[in-house]
Amino acid sequence: MKSDVDKLVAKHAELIHSDGLKVRSHTQREDGEWILHTLMIEGYDVSFKFKRKKKYKSLNGCKVNMTYYPEMVVVAGFEVETMKVVRIKRY
Repeated sequence: MKSDVDKLVAKHAELIHSDGLKVRSHTQREDGEWILHTLMIEGYDVSFKFKRKKKYKSLNGCKVNMTYYPEMVVVAGFEVETMKVVRIKRY
């Protein structure tokens, strides 16, 4: 029987699922009525971003499972790769 994650990844080929990622840093800042969360993960040089309506308990040092996809963002005229998180679960 397929899990929800397996179904998501099968339906959307660009999605990536990773288990057991260790969060190196977690920042939260207001973005209108949303809270923008930015994670840095050990072993990765890109930021992982997601939005929620509320603040989240700090994930610094925690292990997480995430489903995400790469996206390009233009910052000060430069293209920067980030990862847009569509599902995150702390364990």
